Amino acid sequence: MSDETSADETEADSPSVIVVGGGPAGLSAALFTAKNGLETTVFDADGTWMHKAHLFNYLGIGSVGGSEFMSTARQQVDDFGAERRQDEEVTDIERADEGFVVETDDGTYDAAYVVLATGANRDLAEELGCAFADDVVDVGVEMETSVEDVYATGAMVRTEEWQAAISVGDGAAAALNILSKVRGEHFHDFDVPADAERVFGDVVAE
Repeated sequence: MSDETSADETEADSPSVIVVGGGPAGLSAALFTAKNGLETTVFDADGTWMHKAHLFNYLGIGSVGGSEFMSTARQQVDDFGAERRQDEEVTDIERADEGFVVETDDGTYDAAYVVLATGANRDLAEELGCAFADDVVDVGVEMETSVEDVYATGAMVRTEEWQAAISVGDGAAAALNILSKVRGEHFHDFDVPADAERVFGDVVAE
């Protein structure tokens, strides 16, 4: 399994990750963090453009409807233990002594790390004080913003290249950077066939 560490070994004392947005970028980030033992919550207002799409250009998938793709992605995230708060919209994010406080109409939630995946809506990033460049959120290859431990992905960081495959990569990059910070060393997520039965059991399809 990834770096020889199981999710159960990490989860008990792991920091929490909140992902704002449940499209391809947000669910990708959540999949990586939850799979590798970090407490992960996804707030999904279901505003993704995927419901209007049909994918012919996603490597490894011949043809799939956008909503069908989303259903599969959500199931993956659920299976690996993320808490997905469907239709609960984040209204505010503020810095706290140790991390961030995320607010919705239903309550407040604490997080050590925040991944923003809200498409072309960049309001939360602006309110947090993230730096912008050419009207998009300014990030490096790790997807981290100018606000430490806040990440932005997908259409938030690009003016034009809005593709599901790119967004999924952005979410993965953000998650791997978070996992590297948590572990204190570069983290590489790589599984082999034996991991399916040994570690994940029924979670992974045979």
